[in-house]
Amino acid sequence: MLVKEDVLTQIKYCLYARKSSESDERQAMSIDSQIKEMQAMADREGLNVVEVKQESYSAKESGHRPIFNELLHDLRNGKFEGVLTWAPDRLSRNAGDLGSLVDLMDLNKLQRIRTFGQSFSNTPNEKFLLMILCSQAKLENDNRGINVKRGIRAKCEMGWRPGSAPIGYINRSFSGVKDIVLDADRAPIVKEMFERSGLLHQSGRTIKDWLDTSGFTTKAGAQLSLSQIYRILTNPFYYGYFEYPVGGPLYQGKHQPIITKELFNIVRQRMEYLVPEKPAWGSKQFPFKHLLYCGACGSRLTVEEHFRRRNDGSKNRHVYYHCTKSTKDPDCPERSITAKMITEQILQLVDEGQFDDLEVTERLYKRIEEHKRITSQLIKDHGLKLTERDYFRNYASYVLKQGGLSEQDDFMRGLNVPLFVKDRQIFRRFTV
Repeated sequence: MLVKEDVLTQIKYCLYARKSSESDERQAMSIDSQIKEMQAMADREGLNVVEVKQESYSAKESGHRPIFNELLHDLRNGKFEGVLTWAPDRLSRNAGDLGSLVDLMDLNKLQRIRTFGQSFSNTPNEKFLLMILCSQAKLENDNRGINVKRGIRAKCEMGWRPGSAPIGYINRSFSGVKDIVLDADRAPIVKEMFERSGLLHQSGRTIKDWLDTSGFTTKAGAQLSLSQIYRILTNPFYYGYFEYPVGGPLYQGKHQPIITKELFNIVRQRMEYLVPEKPAWGSKQFPFKHLLYCGACGSRLTVEEHFRRRNDGSKNRHVYYHCTKSTKDPDCPERSITAKMITEQILQLVDEGQFDDLEVTERLYKRIEEHKRITSQLIKDHGLKLTERDYFRNYASYVLKQGGLSEQDDFMRGLNVPLFVKDRQIFRRFTV
């Protein structure tokens, strides 16, 4: 017995202390307390502690703790033969790290693990007990994770979004109940941001300039960045719904909406047009390509895109439409016309009422009606009365002047009528 104790006291121990900042380990002893208690035990039992290692990392996942990995490396190289730690779960809460420890014991590289209340050496029973205790810690972690996710999902289904409230709202807690309420100072500004984007068709940069000029800041006192503005304008939370997590299911919230869903949809469509996905090769959109014909020979018009470098190094984009000369006259003299000239002339035709008799496609009709629903209240507030024809002209003017290429393309396809260009003038009918 005396020989065995003498052998054990000659083992070179590394004292390993760990504490995670995660909520599931808040009740664990601090690192300083672990070191103090284990040093005192080592002094009482005459254990040879040659080094102390400590770190603040979660042990849920294998191989993510740099100091623990360093400990394993030192054990393999014979620097230590034992580990002194407060409890088995300080060493491992996952199967990978547990397997590494057991493998070192099987190789006799790790002769003993000493904790505050137990000792584990390279015997079948003690290794089995070590694996049970570490596996129990892993089971507790797994169950805790499931329970946390279940609790979050239940909270979402009740209509409350976890986490801090977005700009325009504040988190409130009273009598142990937490909810999200309107920020009286910022909610009206957020609403106006949506109105400026959806009704006045202002860009994100224009909205940012307005916010900065008016002195708007977050609760932390910072100005909104352009990316924050776009995140606000695409967040369904403001019309009463929320995603959790981002990209996950959509839940109906119990918080008070700042805007209507109709206004949100208008803004979202503008965001999709203004920030489109990068197009595949050959998929660029040219709004007038499919409806324009040559008024001189009847051939379709094709389109060319050119870029010219400015003096400051930036590029200026020019789009030209010209006759393909593919139908009757290969020597058709019709000159090219710019996209800007086409836009101006189509707007003029709209103002003259030359499209009032058209039966637009169902897709375009729905877009006009949606635009009408959003703008009608604003128009009423100004004491105006508009006809159906006026709403069509307003929508056409918005799309052709401020809409994106996709939006313009949808509008032109929705007209569903061919247009003819002759002498750089646009007509509804082909004239010889």
